[in-house]
Amino acid sequence: MRLQVVSPASFLSIAASSMETTAQATIWTDRLCLVPLSDDHLEHEIQLDSDPDVVKYIGNGRPRSRSVVERLHQERMAAAKLAHGQGFWAGFLRPDSSSSAGNKNGTGEFVGWWILEPPQRQDQGPRDNRAELGYRLMKKFWRQGLAKEGAKALIRHGFEHLGLVSIYAETMAVNEASRATMRSLGMKHVRTFYLHFDEKIEGWEEGEVEYAITVEGWQALANN
Repeated sequence: MRLQVVSPASFLSIAASSMETTAQATIWTDRLCLVPLSDDHLEHEIQLDSDPDVVKYIGNGRPRSRSVVERLHQERMAAAKLAHGQGFWAGFLRPDSSSSAGNKNGTGEFVGWWILEPPQRQDQGPRDNRAELGYRLMKKFWRQGLAKEGAKALIRHGFEHLGLVSIYAETMAVNEASRATMRSLGMKHVRTFYLHFDEKIEGWEEGEVEYAITVEGWQALANN
C-alpha cells in the first residue's frame, strides 16, 4: 500500500476554453439513460447536493447552498471541454422502468450524475488516455446497484469508444459503500493518500483511496 500526502498547490491549471469541445454520447443501460449534463439539470444538482447524507464524505461534509452548486455546475459543464467525449452525465431512470415517473424530456426520475474526466491534480499521474470515474446518487436510489450500472457503462464507453487505457476513482477511505462499488467494477486498490483540507470532516484522518482498472483488466473481466 502506497501512502502519499498531496497539497492543494499540486492541482493542475487547465484552460478549458483552449480545448476542442466534443459532444458526449447519450448512454443507455438496462435501467438508466445517461445524458450529457446541461443547464436543464441544475435544479437536480441543487437537490442532490442539499442532502446531508449525500455530501457526508464530500467537501466540508455539509449541504451546499444554491450559489455554491451554481458555481460547481459551471465547472461540471466545463469538464466536457477537457477531453474527447468526456464530461458529466445526468442519469435518469429509463422511461420503461417500472419505477419511472416520466418528465418532459421523456426520461424518468433523476437518479444522480456520473463523470469521466482527465486527471486534475499532478499526483493523479499523466492525463493522456486516462480518466477519473465518479458518481453521486440521490439517496432514494442507493443500494439498488444503479451506481455500479451507470459506472460500468461509462467504463465500457471509455475503453471501447474513447480510447482510454486506464480509469481510476477516488473516495475517502471511510466511505466503504463507494469503495464496494469500485471493487464490484473490478477496480483494484492503488494507493492511500492524504489531501489537505482547511475543514476536517469525519474520517479525514484515514485519508483518501484510489482504485483503478486498465483496459486489459476490463477485457479480462469481459471474457470471463
